[in-house]
Amino acid sequence: MKRIDPGQMTKEVVVGNVRIGRSNPLVLIAGPCVIESESSTIRHARMLKEITKSLAVPFIFKSSFDKSNRTSIDSYRGPGLEKGLKILRTVKEEFNIPVLSDVHCKEEVNQASKVLDIIQIPAFLSRQTDLILAAARTGKVVNIKKGQFLAPWDLKYIIKKIESTGNKKILLTERGVSFGYNNLVSDFRSILIMKEFGYPVIYDATHSVQSPSGLGDKSGGERRFIGPLAMAAVSCGADGIFIEVHEDPDNALSDGPNMLALKDLKALLLKLKKIKKATE
Repeated sequence: MKRIDPGQMTKEVVVGNVRIGRSNPLVLIAGPCVIESESSTIRHARMLKEITKSLAVPFIFKSSFDKSNRTSIDSYRGPGLEKGLKILRTVKEEFNIPVLSDVHCKEEVNQASKVLDIIQIPAFLSRQTDLILAAARTGKVVNIKKGQFLAPWDLKYIIKKIESTGNKKILLTERGVSFGYNNLVSDFRSILIMKEFGYPVIYDATHSVQSPSGLGDKSGGERRFIGPLAMAAVSCGADGIFIEVHEDPDNALSDGPNMLALKDLKALLLKLKKIKKATE
């Protein structure tokens, strides 16, 4: 696969009224880790829409209808496919914003594609060929979360799988790499390396501070590093930032330790916008 100068992005990915890549503004993908309830999801979407609109930040809402890769059998997974998609459709229609969620098996893809604007392939499943091809064949934007076990240059093989279907609406997301047990680190060279493939690159600032299974039967995390890592990613050329947020992360039903408190989002976005402008 031919690489290009990372400063000369050749593709722009369009999702509804949001344009990602090239010289477009920094995009925010954000929302609670998992759908906890319809009322909670709508409340978070409303607050996120208000914050991003006030700052003129392009916004895509994210929340999972099912967290299939939880540590414990007792962990909360979400409302499931049908109920979760119904809630995401409500968010999409009520607030006129694109929605993103992840799929875990090819059997979910067809139904999910009827609601989702972006189909996300989870990091742990980023080499599952049948799942990737099913998502790509929908013609929807496909966001590949780079597996914690992959080098950035390994994504060229995943890109080829998607492109083989004729779909070139691709986002690549960096979310850290495994570093020993229960720990992730971010190598910011990966953003520049992945941009060489000609597709927009997103930085997942919240899962990058996660400590998988770090609390025994659930994952831990260090949310105090979300801001600094997000700022570093923007300075390295990330086209968008993925941040899971919650109004009360300490009591969230999934990934609370590595979610940003909603009250802290606006201040962080202001900093990210300044960095983005300084690097243009």
